Amino acid sequence: MLLKLQKTVAIAALSLSTMSFSVLAADITGAGATFPYPIYAKWAEAYKAKTGSGLNYQSIGSSGGMKQIKAKTVDFGATDAPIKFEDLEADGLVQFPAIIGGVVPVMNIEGVKPGQIKLDGITLADIFQGNITNWNDKRIAALNPGVKITAGDITVVHRADGSGTTAIFTDYLAKVSESWKSSVGAGAAVKWPAASSVGGKGNEGVAANVSRVKNSIGYVEYAYAKKNKMIHAQMKNLSGNYVNPDDLTFAAASASTDWSKIPGMGIYLTNAAGANSWPITGASFILMYKNPVNKANAAEVLKFFDFAFKEGKNMALDLDYVPMPDATTDFIRKSVWNQVQAK
Repeated sequence: MLLKLQKTVAIAALSLSTMSFSVLAADITGAGATFPYPIYAKWAEAYKAKTGSGLNYQSIGSSGGMKQIKAKTVDFGATDAPIKFEDLEADGLVQFPAIIGGVVPVMNIEGVKPGQIKLDGITLADIFQGNITNWNDKRIAALNPGVKITAGDITVVHRADGSGTTAIFTDYLAKVSESWKSSVGAGAAVKWPAASSVGGKGNEGVAANVSRVKNSIGYVEYAYAKKNKMIHAQMKNLSGNYVNPDDLTFAAASASTDWSKIPGMGIYLTNAAGANSWPITGASFILMYKNPVNKANAAEVLKFFDFAFKEGKNMALDLDYVPMPDATTDFIRKSVWNQVQAK
């Protein structure tokens, strides 16, 4: 079953749609988050062209990535839901952020353009909680004077698998809505309360379902919204400003983070302060064993991400991700990678 689900990123063409997976020989293997898959694909293609070394990455969701690294079936795991420092220590793992991006609400509403609809956190939570069930609701209208929004029953599209994208999204909703926090909570998997809802596997599945289902709303990493030309919402941030998602607003949300001061480097960037901050920003993290089974492969993983940090910045920006700052990558090399027994 796993081979049927395996997604190979050591390929020349990048596709964000659901694809048939092929099995190719790869020098290093990883599994996990779909959030960073588009940029990992770009990096893998460039790294293969430069070094001849391949990466086989299974884009199966953060929960799947954590299971596979703990089972020691891959050289690294990838998760958008950071692991607590004490759990890293207990399992003999290290964790470091590889890329920053944004989760965006995406919709399928006739006659609406990308960025035309404005939402705040409480209204978004009420939609996903099933308290707002039609696009003609007065609360949505109050946020969008002068915008014609056709009435239609709302279908909520959410992740069906354990997902770091979901962890970021629900972490934000729990911060801005007491009702969401108390009745639904935050995490990689939650019980979705809206009566009219449908699940999708991976960011790809959510994007596909939103594109298919009229009057639906979902949430995806921005690269998927951009690639598929989806309608996204502007969001009201902590400073009270409405902002669009892009690399600049994602960077603004992460600008004040001192990663070196965070045990295990694990932190959510949601609802961050700053006039231009995108409120649903997050990082995607890499998990590796301090004492890996295959030390040569572990060394190659570090070489791959060193290449990505040094030479992959423009590739990231092209997809509206935010590269990790140089000071952060220097800290990762000196204080995280030195814990990995690689050769």
